[in-house]
Amino acid sequence: MSSESTFFPPYRRIALELRGEIEAGRYRVGQLIPTQQALVRRFQTSRATVQRALDVLRQDGYINSQQGRGSVVLDRNEMLRSQGAPPDLTSHVARAFRADRVTLDVFSLTTETLNWALTPTLNLIRDGELCPQHIAVRVLVPSPDLELPVHRRVDDAQDTRPLKRFQRLLRSSVVALKSSLESLSSDLGLVPEVSVEVRTVAIAPMQKLYVLNGTDVLTGFYRVVQRSVLVEGERMDIFDALGAKVSFFHHSTADGDASQGAQYVRQCLVFYDSLWSTVATPWELSE
Repeated sequence: MSSESTFFPPYRRIALELRGEIEAGRYRVGQLIPTQQALVRRFQTSRATVQRALDVLRQDGYINSQQGRGSVVLDRNEMLRSQGAPPDLTSHVARAFRADRVTLDVFSLTTETLNWALTPTLNLIRDGELCPQHIAVRVLVPSPDLELPVHRRVDDAQDTRPLKRFQRLLRSSVVALKSSLESLSSDLGLVPEVSVEVRTVAIAPMQKLYVLNGTDVLTGFYRVVQRSVLVEGERMDIFDALGAKVSFFHHSTADGDASQGAQYVRQCLVFYDSLWSTVATPWELSE
């Protein structure tokens, strides 16, 4: 594991190590991972800590647990297809990672969709088909304690449980993104330089923004819906912001420096840098 992962709480360190073993092929699709009892012995920790680690792996789509059978490794590529990560985002990300030096600037509610879209590209790097030499990622997300207009209970706006559910999802998705990218350098030695910086800002973005290599921009609007979710064992209606299947608008500098696309890319970078360098705050992800 990376040196930074040592600052994560025990359950996250366990989840990171197991995820690395799954990605490396030690546990293959359809195979059972060790039992909770075996993991307790291996990591010399409590059963509750192991259960929390397995919860993280389930939320990130690595395993599925069944009563009396244990935890089975899932095909995340199949889940990627079934959950509908936008193909335009997936393809543009893959194209960007063909460069020797990759930069990716992100501003979104979470990094969940980006995690799915990155999966095929990370697999290509692990298989040696893509060989970037430098990856620099900047992530802007809303402050965890921000009072969001979404992730609210429809009939009781004072109920904080939906917001806490979102906060857990936000942290989990960012940790997964950060550790997946950093492992390319720290654990696998496939990319010489990888940096992932995460900052928070007291703004709720209602559209996703991705700037790829400073030359391409993808934007897509969240869709606010009312839907029923299970929160802490209770079924409730919430206002949610859906972003998994948004349609993206693509702008590029490819048509020339004076083109409308090139101007849009430049203005997005100016906007992003202005937030990053002023009101954004580094997020210490350790708990």
